[in-house]
Amino acid sequence: MKPKVTIGVCVRNGAATLREAIESIICQDYPHGFMEVIFVDDGSEDETLSIVKSYVPKMDMEVKVFHHEWKGLGYSRNVVVAEARGDFIVWVDGDMVLSRDFVSKLVEFMEQHPKAGIVKGKQSLQPGGNMLATLEAYSRAVGRMVDYQSEKARSKSLGTGGAIYRLEAIKQIGGFDENLRGYGEDSDVEVRLRMNGWSLATTDAFFLDYERLKLTWKTLWSRYWLRGYYMHYFLHKNKRFVKHFRMFPPAAFFLGFLHANKLFQMTRKKAVFLLPFQYVFKMTAWYIGFINSHMNSRGARI
Repeated sequence: MKPKVTIGVCVRNGAATLREAIESIICQDYPHGFMEVIFVDDGSEDETLSIVKSYVPKMDMEVKVFHHEWKGLGYSRNVVVAEARGDFIVWVDGDMVLSRDFVSKLVEFMEQHPKAGIVKGKQSLQPGGNMLATLEAYSRAVGRMVDYQSEKARSKSLGTGGAIYRLEAIKQIGGFDENLRGYGEDSDVEVRLRMNGWSLATTDAFFLDYERLKLTWKTLWSRYWLRGYYMHYFLHKNKRFVKHFRMFPPAAFFLGFLHANKLFQMTRKKAVFLLPFQYVFKMTAWYIGFINSHMNSRGARI
């Protein structure tokens, strides 16, 4: 008997990419009789909900669809946790594409490692839709090329999209913090799981993310500004998780250079040496978002 697996898709305004994500779920080689899919639409203002509903009759697996006004990622993920009937939850973002054996590989790893609470697939090094998208894909992939069992990786977040969670583990810690509505709900869970003795890891199950499409500097700035903005709230709970000196643009440039060297040895592509400049751009956006959030928080208290 195969373990039952819940696929959790929490999405908001994902109409442009959601079809590819759903089709990659349908194409999984894991037995569909042992899969269920739970969609949670977090107050979309585009055609996301109608796209989800149009695919339900085409899916030969159990499907549940939930919709509510925007309440944030923490709340939406808890809907999946509460409704899940699987032994594991595989989180799929609305802009992801999974390899055909993605679920099979993640489940196999979890069965072989009973103390693993979270295991993440790996970002494909396939080039993106333009140079900036390729650099973003490379940077996100190399950033997770670490040993998550080591002490050095304590401040490294796996992220939820493309990860499998052991349902027993996530319920043990009480699920996601619903006060973390933007980014950081996954990092917070990882901190608490580690504190409860669960391990984190990566395995060779590959996925493509938003970087497979064209990426603009404006979009990249917005993504990292929002991450910095919402990370302020996460750090109220986990003050030691992010070391601020590593987020300063000069430190980001140095890290980008180290990552470029590593990636060049793997890909032999000279374009990776543009990464230090991209890192400075992203971390500048992150810091400005973080400072804005901090100032808004102080203003609210006053």
